[in-house]
Amino acid sequence: MADAAADTVDTATGLGPRRVAWEVLEAVAAGAYADVALERALRGAGLSATDRGLATELAYGAIRRRLWLDAWLDRLGKVPARKQPPRLRWLLHVGLYQLFWMERIPAAAAVHTTVELAKQHRLARLAPVVNGLLRAALRAQAAGDTLALPADAAERLSLQQSLPLWFCQELLAWADGEWSQALAMPAVERIAAASNQVPPLDLRVNRLRSTPALVSAALDAAGLEIRPIAGCPDGLQVLGSAGDLRQWPGYAEGHWCVQDRAAQWVAPLLEPRPGERLLDACAAPGGKATHLAELIGDRGEVWAVDRSAGRLQRVAANAARLGCASVNALAADACELLRQRPQWRSAFQRILLDAPCSGLGTLARHADARWRVTPDSIAALLPLQARLLEAMLALLAPGGRLVYATCTIHPAENQHQIAGLLAAHPELTLVSEQQRWPDPDGGDGFYAAVITAPGITAPAGA
Repeated sequence: MADAAADTVDTATGLGPRRVAWEVLEAVAAGAYADVALERALRGAGLSATDRGLATELAYGAIRRRLWLDAWLDRLGKVPARKQPPRLRWLLHVGLYQLFWMERIPAAAAVHTTVELAKQHRLARLAPVVNGLLRAALRAQAAGDTLALPADAAERLSLQQSLPLWFCQELLAWADGEWSQALAMPAVERIAAASNQVPPLDLRVNRLRSTPALVSAALDAAGLEIRPIAGCPDGLQVLGSAGDLRQWPGYAEGHWCVQDRAAQWVAPLLEPRPGERLLDACAAPGGKATHLAELIGDRGEVWAVDRSAGRLQRVAANAARLGCASVNALAADACELLRQRPQWRSAFQRILLDAPCSGLGTLARHADARWRVTPDSIAALLPLQARLLEAMLALLAPGGRLVYATCTIHPAENQHQIAGLLAAHPELTLVSEQQRWPDPDGGDGFYAAVITAPGITAPAGA
């Protein structure tokens, strides 16, 4: 039935968003970041809001499911996926993703638009191949055929969740030390599944200008479905949304900002007090720096430092919109702060080091990261993280509090870094450390360790 219906689909219908998704897949394969490639592709596409949403869903979904889609190409095609002409491979991913993962897309539309894209964009000679392979996928789907799963647990998880094999092997190894044998595999499967979820839209209410109740009421009146986030006192989750969020009630007035619930957990760990001097050492785009300003009632001094002057412009813009006058932006290398600002020795009662990391806790949010991060790229980050930790100690006041945070779940970047720091500096005290794992119900993976320096913290404002 699907084959016959395909012949009735208007050849112009729906090509725009699928063309954008195809372009994004090609750009990412060539090394571009998915969000940058998508923004560039959408800019000149002239799509409606609905079609922009379709393009986004299709592009990010196909990038996430690359390994799984390749496995179907290997099964259905005469040429293995990795030996296909790249342009054809990514177009087939666009088609297959719709067939297997997007129930709201009619199969006829998925097949026909993919074939039309081949005809209109320099793959006309291969259009019959596209048509034949997608129709073979439909037949396999109708027959209830599935991919053969490997016996090895890591290989099976890698295929099922379209994650790099090395990452699945690491996950299983971490689980052995984190959970009992009975809980390890369910926990790993939950983490892997979370990496493929479309992340929820979480807001952080700005207590300087509003309250969760007032923000919730205003958004509800605008037709948005809102609910509180458990364990997140300033957090609200937007369940159903449409349109440009910058047009939502309270955005221009600085009543709220967008911040994942796990990220909202970090700044309060510093327990900042009004009148204190605070440092956010790797601050861009400013979510945690402004959170710190809100937590001290905007009474004190918050220094937001980042190497990128361009990214610091976002910090300044966010701080201005939220009314955080206590936030000061400084473009500098955090490892060199003491050399550049010798007067900052022992000057900060609270320091947040949200360190550069692999981002393995945010794979759901960054669709292409799973294909970009490697064991070698992680190893290359470790010396920088260690240098940053050392650099922060000279800036921390006696009795001061340091929070080391990352959005990764890799122990080498987290627990092992802190263990190394404490071994080198036995005078420090580890107050707490916690690994939050990616959660299918919402929340990125985050790690945070709270450390205090010896001595007595000077009174705020001293």
